[in-house]
Amino acid sequence: MEAIDLDLDENELELPAEPMHLNMGPSHPAMHGTVRIVLELSGETIVKSDVQIGYLHRGFEKMCERGTWAQVFPYVDRLNYVSPMLNNVGYALAVEKMCEIQVPDRCQWYRMILGELARISDHLTCTGAMAMELGAFTPFLWFIKAREMVWDILEEETGARLTHAFGRIGGMAQPPTPALKEMCRVALSAILKLVEDGEGMLLKNRIFIDRLENIGNISGADAIALSWTGPCLRASGVAYDVRKCHPYLKYDEIDWDMPVGKNGDNLDRFLIRLAEIRQSARIILQSCDRMADDGPVHAKDPRVILPPKSNVYTTIEGTIQHFKLIMEGAKVPAGECYSYTEAGNGELGFYLVSDGSGTPYRVRVRPPCFPITGGLSKLINGNMLSDIVPTFGSLNMIGGECDH
Repeated sequence: MEAIDLDLDENELELPAEPMHLNMGPSHPAMHGTVRIVLELSGETIVKSDVQIGYLHRGFEKMCERGTWAQVFPYVDRLNYVSPMLNNVGYALAVEKMCEIQVPDRCQWYRMILGELARISDHLTCTGAMAMELGAFTPFLWFIKAREMVWDILEEETGARLTHAFGRIGGMAQPPTPALKEMCRVALSAILKLVEDGEGMLLKNRIFIDRLENIGNISGADAIALSWTGPCLRASGVAYDVRKCHPYLKYDEIDWDMPVGKNGDNLDRFLIRLAEIRQSARIILQSCDRMADDGPVHAKDPRVILPPKSNVYTTIEGTIQHFKLIMEGAKVPAGECYSYTEAGNGELGFYLVSDGSGTPYRVRVRPPCFPITGGLSKLINGNMLSDIVPTFGSLNMIGGECDH
């Protein structure tokens, strides 16, 4: 039988192909609310991406400029609603810097305990959600169970589980409860056990490792160029943590380590956060040992501190002081300052301007999530469509911080 000649012109076999455009989000379950990514795909490979943060919590800074200095605290809670206590402390330190107020030692230890509890809550949420988005539902439940233990302590201390508004200029709303230290010791033991169990399950899963390792890599130099801070920067090998490099409160008086990664990939960012949970536990336990069982948690400064209720009800001086602080606000000296702390995702900065009145003239926030989210395109371009989910999850974008 005569063979059939199938030698066709190669050009006839090439079908015309154009890049496919795809909207991922904002309704995608892995896009965390408002984020939308406009993708240009060649097959399943990302050729180009446009990351749009969407609209959430608009006008935060302008709202802060319409009330008193103390009325800003409920607003900063909403910046990062997973670790709001760190925002409370950061803003309080900024105003205290302008007023040249030094809070008592007991207040500093108390702020560190509550702040590190909030950091643990933040990292548990990020790592748990990241695992769940890749199909690992059991570790997510374990991490959320651990987060509930943190929230139980915060509820006992502040009266609220999520948004606390517990910080005050010159101190805290209330002194520590008598049970705080014991609650921390008991809860941290259980939390670390849950973290160990979840970590063991995930790091023995070949699928989970393959989805993270050598995906979403970024060098330390590129991360610095993008103004990254926090766990994402440290995962790329840059040893920068505000608590170590520019200590505040009592962070330079206790023993703790700064975890640093090497590869700057999704796996390193995952591991860095788990390591930081353990370091936060060390900080909390040492702070509990160092914090006095009694003593003031407010600075003795009538310019910013409300008088005791007994004085308000029984003396004209207390009534007047209370009325002036509530109705007119604390008179922060005219000037400007920039104050920064280490929040859950990196350097949280507040640039404040005062005209000497009881209302902020300008409040500008430097949120860590905004520049980190700005680098997402660099991480996903050239990778597969499926790599977006773990990469985006490893950055821990918080919408309230980005769209402030």
